[in-house]
Amino acid sequence: MEAVAIIQGLYPLKEPDLSRLASLFEPIEVPKNTNIIAAEYSSKYLYFIKEGSCRIFYYKEEKEVILDFSFAGDALISLNSYVHGKPGYEYIQTMEECKLYRVSSHALQGLFLDSLGIANWGRRLAEVETLKIEYRLMSKLFKTAAESYQELMERAPKIIHHIKLGFVASYLGISQVTLSRIRAKI
Repeated sequence: MEAVAIIQGLYPLKEPDLSRLASLFEPIEVPKNTNIIAAEYSSKYLYFIKEGSCRIFYYKEEKEVILDFSFAGDALISLNSYVHGKPGYEYIQTMEECKLYRVSSHALQGLFLDSLGIANWGRRLAEVETLKIEYRLMSKLFKTAAESYQELMERAPKIIHHIKLGFVASYLGISQVTLSRIRAKI
């Protein structure tokens, strides 16, 4: 997914704001199993996935708990760093070699001050990321593991079978044995 498509898909901008914002999107390649964002560190960047997939997780009692997966077009962001400039609690790690766009939070904040359109784009980004968190919470509270697995299959039909079963089971909050039963029924 190209930078302009990611930008316009989030909140449409007119020239010259589109060009100014797109100029901050630095393409990078990141190897598999690399932490893009690490807990207890303030992230100086936000990222957008051009190609590849990542997982978002945290540690609870020395065990990884998967919060979500991200795919092409998705933002990778620590909201605590983005909003408050403080360390986050989550890790965001590549599950395969990824092509990303890296955006400096500091440079982005500067554009927010100069352009109402870009500031609205940034507000929309924060809203979308907040809604993702709300959706994950509501899903955990009100959906069965089978329903959540079905939704994950719909979100990422090409990649779901390449994600480690342990990651998917952690995301669903179930054991790998239970996940195998769900997969056998579907």
